[in-house]
Amino acid sequence: MIKRAWRVLIPMFILFAFEFSNFTIAQDYGDDDQQPAAPPPAQDNCDGIFLAYYFISRHKIYPLLKNAEKQAWAFNSTATIINTGSYELKAWKMYIGFQHKEILVAANGAVLLNGDDFPAQVGNNGTYFSGSQQTDLKTSISTGGDYNQIQAEIQISGTQFGVKPSVTPMPRTIRLVNDGYKCPSPTKRKTAMSVCCVRNPKSKVSSSVTTKFLPRQKGDLSISYDITQAYGNNYQAQVTMENTSPLGRLDHWNISWEWMRGEFIYNMKGAYTHKIDYLPCIYGAPGQYYQQMDFSKVMNCEKKPVITDLPRERANDTQVGKIPYCCRNGSLLPPIMDATKSKSVFQLQVFKLPPDLDRTTLYPPEQWKVSGVINPDYKCGQPIRVDPAQFPDPSGLQASSLAIASWQVVCNMTRPQNKKNKCCVSFSAYYNESVIPCNTCACGCANTKKCNPSARAMFLPPEALLVPFENRSAMAVAWAKIKHFHVPKPLPCGDNCGISINWHVLSDFKDGWTARVTLFNWMPMNFEDWFTAVEMKKDGGRGYENAYSFNGTRLSDLNNILFFQGLKGLNFLVMETNGTKPNGPKVPGKQQSVISFKKARTPGIEVAKGHGFPAKCFFNGEECALPTQIPAYGNRNHVNLIVVIFLSILTFTM
Repeated sequence: MIKRAWRVLIPMFILFAFEFSNFTIAQDYGDDDQQPAAPPPAQDNCDGIFLAYYFISRHKIYPLLKNAEKQAWAFNSTATIINTGSYELKAWKMYIGFQHKEILVAANGAVLLNGDDFPAQVGNNGTYFSGSQQTDLKTSISTGGDYNQIQAEIQISGTQFGVKPSVTPMPRTIRLVNDGYKCPSPTKRKTAMSVCCVRNPKSKVSSSVTTKFLPRQKGDLSISYDITQAYGNNYQAQVTMENTSPLGRLDHWNISWEWMRGEFIYNMKGAYTHKIDYLPCIYGAPGQYYQQMDFSKVMNCEKKPVITDLPRERANDTQVGKIPYCCRNGSLLPPIMDATKSKSVFQLQVFKLPPDLDRTTLYPPEQWKVSGVINPDYKCGQPIRVDPAQFPDPSGLQASSLAIASWQVVCNMTRPQNKKNKCCVSFSAYYNESVIPCNTCACGCANTKKCNPSARAMFLPPEALLVPFENRSAMAVAWAKIKHFHVPKPLPCGDNCGISINWHVLSDFKDGWTARVTLFNWMPMNFEDWFTAVEMKKDGGRGYENAYSFNGTRLSDLNNILFFQGLKGLNFLVMETNGTKPNGPKVPGKQQSVISFKKARTPGIEVAKGHGFPAKCFFNGEECALPTQIPAYGNRNHVNLIVVIFLSILTFTM
């Protein structure tokens, strides 16, 4: 009986085991082929660009404080942008309105549109993101629904402040920034936020795609990164900087970027790096891969190299020069002064690392920055793929060659922050004996132990303008005692500006008026081909007549800004020099001119009530700090002098 029972149970056991194995295999197969989680209904109903922000987690970090407003929290979140429409989205840009004093530490999958480095403070006004490697979002129609090509994801981590444990710290809003799209207010939940941005019906959309890339954008400074030759493990690139702003300028320019994929600069022509550094290559990944390379011939292996222009004497050097528009010692003039000097070009050979070892795998550097000396501050965006640049054929034939790939970086001038200017302006007038000097710490204050950085600058006698600000204290105190002005204790700090400009209202008549402009150079360097520009109040620039020692032009397209530069042979603003007496104050370089105006084109202008002073003033493109007040109209010495002269003549005649 037992044997007969086993004969029945064994086949049943084998059949059960077989069925169980089939069930297990089926379950495993189902896990491998598991479908992604269903998207939210709002995404399915979106015919455009769907944006979402998801708060993931946060925790307290040191120092641990009892004050909730000052307690720091580390947070993690995710932002996604998905093309759910029928039009490809080029160079996507997304805004997230952070509002909890956030400091971003990382944003994997995107870069900050303004080019700031991490950590970046974004909690006051929010920030803009753009794609790093995936800049364009294709459509599901053209990709067969491939999420990797229609979606971009940003993994955000950082620090935030002032949020109670019971509150979920969400941003104020999210939206798409690209032109041609309209975004309603986002739908908000406790830990999520989403919005569907649709195309503006009024925006023109071409039904046929004529270009694969975006057209070139406009800005104050345009930089083109063009790859002219490509090999397996390296390529040749040309960088072109072009100044397109009438008020923009660079002197002794420096340009820097960040390599994102381990690249390094083998050699350059037309420019050089500040450091000839190849040690990071030897001890890093390049040294492991290029074991037979002589790295002593490599120019630079830094992740963030700093590049500058060559001096003029190297322009005809066959090894590093011989490139059009190179080797001007870093000068980039506005096109209104000289269009041939508004462009700079240099070339470089770049080596790559695995897995980018083929001719078509090409990436530009990111995080571009441009700086100079007494120049406007520029904020640069991220590289955008554009149509390939065209170059004249080197053989001299009427033909042109195309770059293998081109990217454009657009930089725009920013207004300097308070007490971070590089030049300043003082006001004076014929009707007041005192000069209103540059603001206290107009260009910053490094040492405030013996002076007050918050006190208002003291009025000065006219002769004090020829003395450096660190030597004016005695003259300011003596002038205050004579005029019975208040003397603060401690005394105000100086302006600390390398360039100062005095605007003096010289005269005021029935049909016209004049002003005298004086430029002072307190720096140990000359300024060649300098320029200054002023924007007058009440459209006073319309009445401009002539400049007698400058070359003056009225720019009617720019709010009637007056543009001045040195005459031929007088285009140098020389550096500060030592005085004639030992240990005496130094003497500034100086340029001066009288400017005349007619009142016929500016009816109603009242010069002495402030209309004769500029609303903005620029030197070499840098906006200068202006005084917070104008000379008081009261002590009209010129009238008293005329009366005295008239009475003297009358007395002599009688």
